[in-house]
Amino acid sequence: MRLNGTGELLNGHEYPATSGELIDAYGDVRIELQDGSESLGAVLARMGAETFSSPTEAYEALQSGVGHEAVGRRYYSDRDAPTVGEDGPDPVSF
Repeated sequence: MRLNGTGELLNGHEYPATSGELIDAYGDVRIELQDGSESLGAVLARMGAETFSSPTEAYEALQSGVGHEAVGRRYYSDRDAPTVGEDGPDPVSF
């Protein structure tokens, strides 16, 4: 997943940094996702108050915090069997 240059923004920031500081600095930056976009501020706000010790830590938090629009088709897997209690499609052999 690419987050539209946010890695460079986060690399240029001084650490340690709180999520609030990053929101103040870059909160309006839009992240283009597979199915829409989201602001960097919205992603970081969803995580609550955090302190990041490095740009890598902040970037990884950003990657894990994006919404479901970042993953394409929700709940889709052509490899997993249905879970217990869930009806799924009949298996097809190619």
